[in-house]
Amino acid sequence: MRDLRDHTTLRLGGPGREWVRATTEAELVAAVADADAAGTPVLVLAGGSNLVVADAGFDGRVVQVATTGVRADTDTCDVDALAQCGGVVLTVAAGEDWDALVALAVAQGWAGIEALSGIPGAVGSTPIQNVGAYGQDVSQTIARVRTWDRVERTQRTFAAADCGFGYRHSRFKAEPGRYLVLEVTFQLRQGDLSEPVTYAELARRLGVEVGQRAPLAAVREAVLALRSGKGMVLDDGDPDTWSAGSFFTNPVLTPEQAAVLPADAPRWEQPDGTVKSSAAWLIERAGFGKGFTSGEAGERVSLSTKHTLALTNRGGATTDELLTLAREVRDGVRERFGVTLVNEPVTVGCSLDG
Repeated sequence: MRDLRDHTTLRLGGPGREWVRATTEAELVAAVADADAAGTPVLVLAGGSNLVVADAGFDGRVVQVATTGVRADTDTCDVDALAQCGGVVLTVAAGEDWDALVALAVAQGWAGIEALSGIPGAVGSTPIQNVGAYGQDVSQTIARVRTWDRVERTQRTFAAADCGFGYRHSRFKAEPGRYLVLEVTFQLRQGDLSEPVTYAELARRLGVEVGQRAPLAAVREAVLALRSGKGMVLDDGDPDTWSAGSFFTNPVLTPEQAAVLPADAPRWEQPDGTVKSSAAWLIERAGFGKGFTSGEAGERVSLSTKHTLALTNRGGATTDELLTLAREVRDGVRERFGVTLVNEPVTVGCSLDG
């Protein structure tokens, strides 16, 4: 049996009872469909960057997505997707490395995902979480997602408008375990300049005004530098990167909830009338600073010394110890501000609720 700790960025998790590495789409579908037919629980494993796996492991079949393939169709117009002509339609297998795809797009002059540089994981995971950072998310460029429907036992392709994208959300996340992503099609603009830079911190780093464009390569370089400074680019020698990225999502509040936060709390009004605030700000103001640790775990788990949103395994930790720290942070924020933070990573065989 293989330990999942060797296949997750948190470096935590016990063994999987069965293990199948699928290198082709046919192998991938068969591995999942056969397990479903036999009533065997399935854990689909891609990059392992968004998983918190129990110390006991997973009592079922782990299906490792290792499919490959990138197809580019340039100078086309996909009216069913973004209706943009003169761009590139990029169809990518679920197992392809996400950051390698971003690097390819930047090198080829394909704009739209450059601000998503440095995010670990596989392409097939990105529509599930609607992965985003620095003012971009994948819903802005996804044209369609082809899946295996595990309930209907057939392939289904969803246009972007049917994916139910929201903040770190999608129809695939809303129905966990139903859809196995096989490939994702993106529609990107061709050119040397990025999409308009909408994130203030990135704009400052680039020396441009918010809303202006910058060279694609410069945007990628700036994002990688910003992420590295926050411990958000994987590094075997840096325990601050032994995490699942941002552990909590930014809370989306009603206007009434937002009104009772301190006057200097970040507030971003959303199109639907809700108000988004900053999980990192709330964590810090609740008394949990960078590097915070407590309890019997000592220094085996802590908040990152570079970014309060990341919970890190400093070496030799257990999943139980990490979740104990996560609960302390969540409960402290709720007690101080009345806001309950929600974990972003998927938990397997364990839960923040005990």
